[in-house]
Amino acid sequence: MNRRKFLSYVSSCCCGFLLNGCSTAPITERRQLKIIPEAKLNAQAAEIYEKVKKNEKLSKDTKKLNEIIEIGKKMENAISEYFYKENLEDPTINFDWEYILIDNKKIRNAWCMPGGKIAIYTGILDVTKNTNGLAAVMGHEIAHAVAKHSLERASRGMLINTSTQIIDIFSGGKLSQVNRVSGMNTVGLISQLGIMNPFSRKQESEADYLGMIFSSLSGYDIRETSKIWQRMKEFNKGKAPPEFMSTHPSAENRIKKINEWTNEIILDYPPIKV
Repeated sequence: MNRRKFLSYVSSCCCGFLLNGCSTAPITERRQLKIIPEAKLNAQAAEIYEKVKKNEKLSKDTKKLNEIIEIGKKMENAISEYFYKENLEDPTINFDWEYILIDNKKIRNAWCMPGGKIAIYTGILDVTKNTNGLAAVMGHEIAHAVAKHSLERASRGMLINTSTQIIDIFSGGKLSQVNRVSGMNTVGLISQLGIMNPFSRKQESEADYLGMIFSSLSGYDIRETSKIWQRMKEFNKGKAPPEFMSTHPSAENRIKKINEWTNEIILDYPPIKV
């Protein structure tokens, strides 16, 4: 096969990927690339979640866990009801929601895997302080799953890896040579800084916005959201990498945007009756 014909086949495949995998994020309508089956990613996430439950120390604080589950249930119902009333496809239709509280005061974190598998670390409770604060954090993490951010990142990573290999072939291995000479994955680092990190920051900002909407629809006071990130900033004591090196927006930028969105979201997305 000659070089021109090979390139035309590659181009056709890439275009096919892009055309078949293009969709939009819920509410924000940001265009997304999703070329990996969601069911496959959800199944993998469920397996990992089971391992986390076995390997981590789960909290015995049933009162706090019940509070987490109650917040989660309100958000599950509010999200589904919102999309139903708007006559839109419910992005959580295939979710199998589950909640755990991990007993680890050293970790101030929470996450939501694809398919609605949620974990809260007890360390984050020092930051959330109250029910509205906890709802804000959970809304943010749930937003990642609702907007299919993991699916989007996996698809983009797959496309970048494939493209890099093709470029390396037609550059006569020059990309591989750069890596060997520098002793590091230079191409991967450039890709991360120039593509994946800014993309991840966009996702984080989107999760902030959607999370506030989901919290508001569920009846929680989203004015607590900016206070959380202010407290998180104080806990971190300013020890954060430059924004261009990070997958998250800087605390200052995050707080500024949250404050800009708050009144608009309160007016446009009031508590929804389920």
